Amino acid sequence: MIVAASFMMMLAAAPSADPVGTGRRDFSKCLSAQMQPALDKKMPLGDFVSMLKQTCATQQSAFRAAIIAQDKADGMSDAEASADADDQIAEYVDKITSEYEENSQPG
Repeated sequence: MIVAASFMMMLAAAPSADPVGTGRRDFSKCLSAQMQPALDKKMPLGDFVSMLKQTCATQQSAFRAAIIAQDKADGMSDAEASADADDQIAEYVDKITSEYEENSQPG
């Protein structure tokens, strides 16, 4: 599946031995797995985004918690760690949403 190639590259770069790497991998896998079925159903973009939030909520929560724990261990404040986690999650969601939008265009 060419659509998820960039996510697979991101997965390959994530070490699986640490909680952040594992969370990143699992969240990315969940997001990527939703694309082709949604494309097959010709799901509107808004519905796709809503479905991602529901379907990948567990993986997103684990990834977020791992980022926050690591950031706090590195000396970040609660607010900084939370903002960093939110930013990283948003990057993944934005990436898959952009790919979905590109691949759902006719022709």
